[in-house]
Amino acid sequence: MEMADVGGNRRKPDRLRALGIVALNGMFDEKDAAGVFRQAVDLLADELAIVSSFGADSAVLLHLVSQSDPSLPVMFLETGKHFAETLVYVETLKRELGLTNVVTLRPDAADALRFDPIGHLWETDPDSCCHIRKTEPLDKALAGYGGWITGRKRFQTEERGVLPHFELTSDDRIKVNPLAYWTSADVEAYRTRFGLPEHPLYQDGYKSIGCAPCTSVVSEGEDPRSGRWRGLDKTECGIHFDFNARIATPTAERELTLYRNGRFLADPWRAWQEGDAADGVRYTHVPVEVFLEHRDILMKNPHPIGLYVAAGDRIEDLAGDLGRFSSIAIHFPAFTDGRGYSTARLLTERLGYRGEVRAVGDVLHDQIPLMWRVGINALTVTHSATKKALERGELNAIPVFMQPMGSELEVPAGTRPFLRKPAETERA
Repeated sequence: MEMADVGGNRRKPDRLRALGIVALNGMFDEKDAAGVFRQAVDLLADELAIVSSFGADSAVLLHLVSQSDPSLPVMFLETGKHFAETLVYVETLKRELGLTNVVTLRPDAADALRFDPIGHLWETDPDSCCHIRKTEPLDKALAGYGGWITGRKRFQTEERGVLPHFELTSDDRIKVNPLAYWTSADVEAYRTRFGLPEHPLYQDGYKSIGCAPCTSVVSEGEDPRSGRWRGLDKTECGIHFDFNARIATPTAERELTLYRNGRFLADPWRAWQEGDAADGVRYTHVPVEVFLEHRDILMKNPHPIGLYVAAGDRIEDLAGDLGRFSSIAIHFPAFTDGRGYSTARLLTERLGYRGEVRAVGDVLHDQIPLMWRVGINALTVTHSATKKALERGELNAIPVFMQPMGSELEVPAGTRPFLRKPAETERA
Protein backbone atom coordinates (compact mmCIF):
# COMPACT_ATOMS: atom_id res chain seq x y z
CA MET A 1 0.00 0.00 0.00
CA GLU A 2 1.45 3.37 -0.99
CA MET A 3 2.14 5.61 1.98
CA ALA A 4 1.82 9.32 2.56
CA ASP A 5 4.82 11.50 1.79
CA VAL A 6 7.07 12.07 4.75
CA GLY A 7 6.56 15.71 5.62
CA GLY A 8 2.80 15.52 5.53
CA ASN A 9 2.34 16.53 1.89
CA ARG A 10 -1.28 16.22 0.88
CA ARG A 11 -2.34 14.06 -2.04
CA LYS A 12 -5.48 13.56 -4.00
CA PRO A 13 -7.54 10.87 -2.21
CA ASP A 14 -6.69 7.41 -3.54
CA ARG A 15 -9.70 5.10 -3.80
CA LEU A 16 -7.48 2.02 -3.91
CA ARG A 17 -5.83 3.01 -0.66
CA ALA A 18 -9.24 3.40 0.92
CA LEU A 19 -10.17 -0.08 -0.27
CA GLY A 20 -6.89 -1.33 1.17
CA ILE A 21 -7.89 -0.02 4.58
CA VAL A 22 -11.18 -1.91 4.32
CA ALA A 23 -9.23 -5.06 3.51
CA LEU A 24 -6.90 -4.52 6.48
CA ASN A 25 -9.84 -4.25 8.84
CA GLY A 26 -11.08 -7.64 7.63
CA MET A 27 -7.77 -9.41 8.27
CA PHE A 28 -7.76 -9.48 12.06
CA ASP A 29 -9.82 -10.87 14.88
CA GLU A 30 -11.46 -8.14 16.95
CA LYS A 31 -9.20 -8.75 19.97
CA ASP A 32 -5.96 -9.40 18.05
CA ALA A 33 -4.23 -6.25 19.24
CA ALA A 34 -0.76 -7.74 18.85
CA GLY A 35 -1.46 -8.75 15.26
CA VAL A 36 -2.81 -5.31 14.39
CA PHE A 37 0.22 -3.70 16.01
CA ARG A 38 2.69 -5.90 14.09
CA GLN A 39 0.87 -5.18 10.83
CA ALA A 40 1.16 -1.45 11.47
CA VAL A 41 4.89 -1.76 12.13
CA ASP A 42 5.42 -3.83 8.97
CA LEU A 43 3.28 -1.52 6.86
CA LEU A 44 4.62 1.84 8.03
CA ALA A 45 8.14 0.96 9.19
CA ASP A 46 10.03 4.15 10.07
CA GLU A 47 7.01 6.30 9.17
CA LEU A 48 5.16 5.10 12.28
CA ALA A 49 4.72 6.94 15.59
CA ILE A 50 2.83 6.03 18.74
CA VAL A 51 0.84 8.65 20.62
CA SER A 52 0.23 7.99 24.32
CA SER A 53 -1.35 10.05 27.09
CA PHE A 54 0.35 7.87 29.75
CA GLY A 55 -3.09 7.71 31.31
CA ALA A 56 -5.09 5.02 33.06
CA ASP A 57 -5.03 2.44 30.22
CA SER A 58 -1.77 3.39 28.53
CA ALA A 59 0.38 0.60 29.93
CA VAL A 60 -1.19 -2.01 27.61
CA LEU A 61 -0.37 -0.15 24.39
CA LEU A 62 3.10 0.72 25.63
CA HIS A 63 3.72 -2.92 26.55
CA LEU A 64 2.94 -3.82 22.93
CA VAL A 65 5.55 -1.25 21.91
CA SER A 66 8.12 -2.78 24.24
CA GLN A 67 7.42 -6.27 22.85
CA SER A 68 7.76 -5.09 19.26
CA ASP A 69 10.50 -2.43 19.30
CA PRO A 70 11.25 -0.33 22.40
CA SER A 71 12.93 2.28 20.17
CA LEU A 72 9.70 3.18 18.34
CA PRO A 73 8.92 6.88 18.84
CA VAL A 74 6.30 7.37 21.55
CA MET A 75 4.90 10.90 21.61
CA PHE A 76 3.73 12.31 24.93
CA LEU A 77 1.93 15.67 24.99
CA GLU A 78 3.32 17.51 28.00
CA THR A 79 0.69 20.23 28.19
CA GLY A 80 2.08 21.76 31.38
CA LYS A 81 -1.22 20.88 33.09
CA HIS A 82 -0.75 17.21 33.94
CA PHE A 83 -1.06 15.68 37.39
CA ALA A 84 2.33 15.29 39.05
CA GLU A 85 1.46 11.59 39.32
CA THR A 86 1.21 11.33 35.52
CA LEU A 87 4.71 12.72 35.06
CA VAL A 88 6.00 10.19 37.58
CA TYR A 89 4.11 7.45 35.69
CA VAL A 90 5.85 8.43 32.45
CA GLU A 91 9.21 7.76 34.04
CA THR A 92 7.95 4.54 35.64
CA LEU A 93 6.76 3.06 32.34
CA LYS A 94 9.89 4.17 30.51
CA ARG A 95 11.98 2.35 33.09
CA GLU A 96 9.80 -0.76 33.56
CA LEU A 97 9.12 -1.32 29.85
CA GLY A 98 12.52 -0.25 28.55
CA LEU A 99 11.10 2.44 26.27
CA THR A 100 14.02 4.33 24.78
CA ASN A 101 12.39 6.88 22.51
CA VAL A 102 9.67 8.75 24.41
CA VAL A 103 9.37 12.16 22.75
CA THR A 104 7.95 14.95 24.90
CA LEU A 105 5.89 17.50 22.94
CA ARG A 106 5.24 20.90 24.48
CA PRO A 107 3.11 23.84 23.32
CA ASP A 108 4.80 26.68 21.52
CA ALA A 109 6.02 29.00 24.27
CA ALA A 110 5.07 32.15 22.36
CA ASP A 111 1.54 30.88 21.71
CA ALA A 112 1.09 29.88 25.35
CA LEU A 113 2.28 33.29 26.52
CA ARG A 114 0.09 35.16 24.05
CA PHE A 115 -3.11 33.16 24.41
CA ASP A 116 -2.83 31.87 27.98
CA PRO A 117 -0.56 34.29 29.84
CA ILE A 118 -1.76 33.37 33.34
CA GLY A 119 -2.49 29.69 32.64
CA HIS A 120 -6.25 29.83 33.24
CA LEU A 121 -7.48 29.37 29.66
CA TRP A 122 -8.69 25.85 30.51
CA GLU A 123 -11.25 27.41 32.84
CA THR A 124 -12.82 29.80 30.35
CA ASP A 125 -12.08 28.26 26.95
CA PRO A 126 -11.05 24.57 27.16
CA ASP A 127 -11.30 24.04 23.39
CA SER A 128 -8.72 26.74 22.73
CA CYS A 129 -6.56 25.46 25.56
CA CYS A 130 -6.53 21.98 24.00
CA HIS A 131 -5.82 23.48 20.59
CA ILE A 132 -2.74 25.32 21.83
CA ARG A 133 -1.42 22.66 24.18
CA LYS A 134 -2.27 19.47 22.26
CA THR A 135 -3.51 19.81 18.70
CA GLU A 136 -0.92 22.20 17.31
CA PRO A 137 2.13 20.50 18.89
CA LEU A 138 0.97 17.07 17.70
CA ASP A 139 0.11 18.29 14.19
CA LYS A 140 3.62 19.67 13.88
CA ALA A 141 5.29 16.54 15.26
CA LEU A 142 3.33 14.15 13.02
CA ALA A 143 4.24 16.05 9.87
CA GLY A 144 7.07 13.60 9.24
CA TYR A 145 5.07 10.40 9.71
CA GLY A 146 2.80 8.38 7.45
CA GLY A 147 0.73 6.98 10.30
CA TRP A 148 0.31 6.68 14.03
CA ILE A 149 -0.96 4.30 16.67
CA THR A 150 -3.44 5.28 19.38
CA GLY A 151 -4.80 3.57 22.47
CA ARG A 152 -8.47 4.44 21.83
CA LYS A 153 -11.19 1.89 22.52
CA ARG A 154 -14.83 1.55 21.54
CA PHE A 155 -16.13 1.26 25.09
CA GLN A 156 -14.77 4.65 26.15
CA THR A 157 -17.43 6.92 24.61
CA GLU A 158 -20.42 6.78 22.31
CA GLU A 159 -18.46 8.57 19.60
CA ARG A 160 -15.77 5.90 19.71
CA GLY A 161 -18.33 3.10 19.50
CA VAL A 162 -17.70 2.55 15.78
CA LEU A 163 -13.90 2.69 15.91
CA PRO A 164 -12.11 0.31 13.45
CA HIS A 165 -8.60 -1.07 13.72
CA PHE A 166 -7.38 0.97 10.75
CA GLU A 167 -8.50 4.39 9.55
CA LEU A 168 -7.44 6.37 6.49
CA THR A 169 -7.65 9.95 7.71
CA SER A 170 -8.27 12.85 5.40
CA ASP A 171 -4.73 14.15 5.89
CA ASP A 172 -3.59 11.01 4.04
CA ARG A 173 -2.27 9.13 7.04
CA ILE A 174 -3.14 5.74 8.47
CA LYS A 175 -4.33 5.76 12.06
CA VAL A 176 -4.16 2.45 13.88
CA ASN A 177 -6.23 1.49 16.94
CA PRO A 178 -5.03 -1.98 18.08
CA LEU A 179 -7.21 -1.91 21.21
CA ALA A 180 -10.38 -0.70 19.48
CA TYR A 181 -12.49 -3.73 20.45
CA TRP A 182 -11.09 -4.27 23.93
CA THR A 183 -13.28 -3.84 27.00
CA SER A 184 -12.29 -2.46 30.36
CA ALA A 185 -12.10 -6.05 31.63
CA ASP A 186 -9.73 -6.97 28.78
CA VAL A 187 -7.43 -4.11 29.73
CA GLU A 188 -7.44 -5.06 33.39
CA ALA A 189 -6.79 -8.75 32.60
CA TYR A 190 -3.85 -7.89 30.35
CA ARG A 191 -2.37 -5.53 32.92
CA THR A 192 -2.64 -8.20 35.61
CA ARG A 193 -1.23 -10.95 33.38
CA PHE A 194 1.94 -9.02 32.62
CA GLY A 195 2.24 -7.23 35.96
CA LEU A 196 2.13 -3.80 34.37
CA PRO A 197 2.41 -0.74 36.62
CA GLU A 198 -0.89 1.00 37.33
CA HIS A 199 -1.36 4.74 37.10
CA PRO A 200 -1.02 6.12 40.66
CA LEU A 201 -4.45 7.78 40.48
CA TYR A 202 -6.42 4.85 39.10
CA GLN A 203 -7.40 3.40 42.47
CA ASP A 204 -8.53 6.86 43.56
CA GLY A 205 -11.33 6.73 40.99
CA TYR A 206 -9.66 8.40 38.01
CA LYS A 207 -10.58 6.02 35.18
CA SER A 208 -9.58 8.34 32.34
CA ILE A 209 -6.76 10.73 33.08
CA GLY A 210 -5.89 13.87 31.17
CA CYS A 211 -4.88 17.33 32.34
CA ALA A 212 -5.43 17.89 36.05
CA PRO A 213 -7.80 20.88 35.82
CA CYS A 214 -10.14 19.05 33.42
CA THR A 215 -10.16 15.58 35.02
CA SER A 216 -12.33 14.40 37.90
CA VAL A 217 -13.14 11.16 39.71
CA VAL A 218 -15.59 8.76 38.01
CA SER A 219 -18.38 7.29 40.11
CA GLU A 220 -19.53 3.66 39.96
CA GLY A 221 -21.54 3.02 36.80
CA GLU A 222 -20.40 6.18 35.01
CA ASP A 223 -18.78 6.22 31.58
CA PRO A 224 -14.99 5.94 32.10
CA ARG A 225 -14.48 9.27 30.33
CA SER A 226 -17.27 11.10 32.14
CA GLY A 227 -14.64 12.59 34.41
CA ARG A 228 -13.09 14.47 31.51
CA TRP A 229 -14.40 18.03 31.04
CA ARG A 230 -17.24 17.26 33.42
CA GLY A 231 -20.25 19.49 32.96
CA LEU A 232 -19.13 20.71 29.53
CA ASP A 233 -20.33 19.78 26.06
CA LYS A 234 -16.91 18.34 25.29
CA THR A 235 -15.68 14.75 25.09
CA GLU A 236 -12.47 15.04 23.05
CA CYS A 237 -9.44 17.31 23.07
CA GLY A 238 -9.32 17.52 19.27
CA ILE A 239 -6.25 15.49 18.32
CA HIS A 240 -8.30 12.59 16.94
CA PHE A 241 -9.69 13.11 13.45
CA ASP A 242 -11.97 10.13 12.99
CA PHE A 243 -13.28 8.63 9.78
CA ASN A 244 -16.86 9.42 10.85
CA ALA A 245 -15.94 13.05 11.65
CA ARG A 246 -17.96 12.88 14.87
CA ILE A 247 -15.09 13.25 17.29
CA ALA A 248 -13.35 16.12 15.55
CA THR A 249 -13.19 17.49 12.05
CA PRO A 250 -10.10 16.22 10.21
CA THR A 251 -7.41 18.84 9.83
CA ALA A 252 -7.26 18.43 6.07
CA GLU A 253 -11.01 18.92 5.76
CA ARG A 254 -11.08 22.11 7.76
CA GLU A 255 -11.00 25.36 5.92
CA LEU A 256 -7.33 25.90 6.62
CA THR A 257 -6.92 29.55 5.71
CA LEU A 258 -4.43 30.82 8.30
CA TYR A 259 -0.86 30.87 7.00
CA ARG A 260 1.80 31.43 9.65
CA ASN A 261 5.36 30.27 10.22
CA GLY A 262 5.56 28.65 6.81
CA ARG A 263 2.43 26.49 6.89
CA PHE A 264 -1.35 26.52 6.94
CA LEU A 265 -2.94 26.04 10.35
CA ALA A 266 -6.36 25.65 11.90
CA ASP A 267 -7.43 29.16 12.84
CA PRO A 268 -8.78 29.60 16.40
CA TRP A 269 -9.85 33.20 15.64
CA ARG A 270 -13.20 34.40 14.30
CA ALA A 271 -14.78 37.68 13.26
CA TRP A 272 -16.97 39.78 15.55
CA GLN A 273 -20.65 38.97 15.04
CA GLU A 274 -23.77 40.91 15.77
CA GLY A 275 -25.04 39.90 19.18
CA ASP A 276 -21.61 39.13 20.64
CA ALA A 277 -21.20 40.21 24.26
CA ALA A 278 -18.17 42.39 24.89
CA ASP A 279 -17.53 40.84 28.29
CA GLY A 280 -17.49 37.25 27.03
CA VAL A 281 -15.98 37.10 23.54
CA ARG A 282 -12.75 35.21 23.07
CA TYR A 283 -10.42 34.68 20.12
CA THR A 284 -12.45 37.31 18.28
CA HIS A 285 -11.19 40.15 16.10
CA VAL A 286 -13.15 43.15 17.40
CA PRO A 287 -13.63 46.05 14.93
CA VAL A 288 -12.01 49.33 15.92
CA GLU A 289 -15.34 51.14 16.30
CA VAL A 290 -16.72 48.34 18.50
CA PHE A 291 -13.64 48.38 20.68
CA LEU A 292 -13.86 52.14 21.15
CA GLU A 293 -17.55 51.86 22.02
CA HIS A 294 -17.04 49.08 24.58
CA ARG A 295 -13.46 49.78 25.55
CA ASP A 296 -13.87 49.57 29.34
CA ILE A 297 -15.67 46.22 29.14
CA LEU A 298 -13.28 44.72 26.60
CA MET A 299 -10.24 45.80 28.58
CA LYS A 300 -11.60 43.85 31.56
CA ASN A 301 -12.58 40.82 29.47
CA PRO A 302 -10.25 38.01 30.72
CA HIS A 303 -10.12 36.19 27.37
CA PRO A 304 -7.68 36.67 24.48
CA ILE A 305 -9.14 39.15 21.97
CA GLY A 306 -7.92 40.66 18.71
CA LEU A 307 -8.51 43.85 16.75
CA TYR A 308 -9.96 44.19 13.26
CA VAL A 309 -8.67 47.25 11.40
CA ALA A 310 -10.66 48.28 8.35
CA ALA A 311 -9.24 50.47 5.57
CA GLY A 312 -9.34 54.05 6.82
CA ASP A 313 -9.34 53.21 10.55
CA ARG A 314 -6.88 55.26 12.60
CA ILE A 315 -4.74 52.70 14.42
CA GLU A 316 -2.86 55.49 16.20
CA ASP A 317 -6.01 56.28 18.18
CA LEU A 318 -5.50 52.97 20.00
CA ALA A 319 -1.76 53.31 20.56
CA GLY A 320 -2.07 53.00 24.33
CA ASP A 321 -4.25 49.87 24.15
CA LEU A 322 -2.35 47.77 21.62
CA GLY A 323 -0.91 45.53 24.30
CA ARG A 324 -4.43 44.23 24.96
CA PHE A 325 -4.62 42.48 21.60
CA SER A 326 -3.18 39.04 20.90
CA SER A 327 -3.76 39.43 17.16
CA ILE A 328 -4.46 42.37 14.88
CA ALA A 329 -6.17 41.74 11.53
CA ILE A 330 -5.67 44.39 8.85
CA HIS A 331 -8.23 44.38 6.06
CA PHE A 332 -7.07 44.68 2.45
CA PRO A 333 -10.30 45.46 0.54
CA ALA A 334 -8.78 45.33 -2.96
CA PHE A 335 -5.52 44.59 -4.74
CA THR A 336 -5.11 48.27 -5.58
CA ASP A 337 -5.81 49.58 -2.07
CA GLY A 338 -2.52 50.18 -0.28
CA ARG A 339 -3.77 51.60 3.00
CA GLY A 340 -3.23 48.28 4.77
CA TYR A 341 0.51 48.46 4.14
CA SER A 342 0.69 51.87 5.76
CA THR A 343 -1.30 50.62 8.75
CA ALA A 344 0.99 47.63 9.21
CA ARG A 345 4.12 49.73 9.00
CA LEU A 346 2.75 52.27 11.45
CA LEU A 347 1.71 49.48 13.79
CA THR A 348 5.02 47.60 13.80
CA GLU A 349 7.59 50.38 13.30
CA ARG A 350 6.25 53.44 15.06
CA LEU A 351 3.86 51.97 17.62
CA GLY A 352 6.05 48.97 18.44
CA TYR A 353 3.39 46.24 18.30
CA ARG A 354 5.02 42.79 18.49
CA GLY A 355 2.05 40.39 18.36
CA GLU A 356 0.44 38.65 15.40
CA VAL A 357 -0.28 41.03 12.53
CA ARG A 358 -2.36 39.32 9.89
CA ALA A 359 -3.62 40.40 6.48
CA VAL A 360 -7.25 39.57 5.70
CA GLY A 361 -9.47 40.26 2.72
CA ASP A 362 -8.10 40.39 -0.82
CA VAL A 363 -4.79 38.62 -0.18
CA LEU A 364 -3.11 37.51 -3.42
CA HIS A 365 0.32 35.96 -3.94
CA ASP A 366 1.83 39.04 -5.66
CA GLN A 367 1.09 41.11 -2.56
CA ILE A 368 2.56 38.76 0.01
CA PRO A 369 6.28 39.69 -0.31
CA LEU A 370 5.25 43.31 0.16
CA MET A 371 3.18 42.37 3.20
CA TRP A 372 6.15 40.59 4.80
CA ARG A 373 8.26 43.75 4.34
CA VAL A 374 5.86 45.95 6.31
CA GLY A 375 5.69 43.64 9.31
CA ILE A 376 2.72 41.39 8.55
CA ASN A 377 3.53 37.90 9.88
CA ALA A 378 0.31 35.95 9.21
CA LEU A 379 -2.20 35.73 6.39
CA THR A 380 -5.81 34.67 6.01
CA VAL A 381 -5.88 33.24 2.50
CA THR A 382 -8.96 32.02 0.61
CA HIS A 383 -7.72 32.44 -2.97
CA SER A 384 -6.91 28.90 -4.22
CA ALA A 385 -4.01 29.89 -6.51
CA THR A 386 -2.43 31.89 -3.69
CA LYS A 387 -2.75 28.95 -1.30
CA LYS A 388 -1.01 26.70 -3.81
CA ALA A 389 1.77 29.24 -4.32
CA LEU A 390 2.38 29.41 -0.58
CA GLU A 391 2.30 25.63 -0.19
CA ARG A 392 4.85 25.25 -2.99
CA GLY A 393 7.03 28.17 -1.93
CA GLU A 394 6.56 29.88 -5.29
CA LEU A 395 6.21 33.52 -4.25
CA ASN A 396 7.92 36.15 -6.36
CA ALA A 397 10.89 37.97 -4.84
CA ILE A 398 11.24 41.76 -4.82
CA PRO A 399 14.72 42.59 -6.12
CA VAL A 400 14.00 46.31 -6.55
CA PHE A 401 12.25 48.74 -4.21
CA MET A 402 11.77 52.49 -4.21
CA GLN A 403 11.50 53.14 -0.47
CA PRO A 404 13.65 51.86 2.41
CA MET A 405 11.81 49.69 4.87
CA GLY A 406 12.61 48.59 8.39
CA SER A 407 16.34 49.23 8.24
CA GLU A 408 18.43 52.25 7.34
CA LEU A 409 20.78 49.87 5.52
CA GLU A 410 18.23 49.39 2.73
CA VAL A 411 19.12 51.50 -0.29
CA PRO A 412 16.24 52.36 -2.64
CA ALA A 413 16.68 51.84 -6.37
CA GLY A 414 17.92 54.97 -8.14
CA THR A 415 19.82 56.33 -5.14
CA ARG A 416 22.96 58.19 -6.21
CA PRO A 417 26.17 56.23 -5.56
CA PHE A 418 27.68 58.76 -3.15
CA LEU A 419 24.56 58.50 -0.99
CA ARG A 420 24.88 54.73 -0.94
CA LYS A 421 28.39 54.70 0.55
CA PRO A 422 27.41 55.30 4.22
CA ALA A 423 24.99 52.38 4.09
CA GLU A 424 27.63 50.12 2.50
CA THR A 425 30.13 51.18 5.15
CA GLU A 426 27.70 50.32 7.97
CA ARG A 427 26.90 47.02 6.37
CA ALA A 428 30.57 46.12 6.21
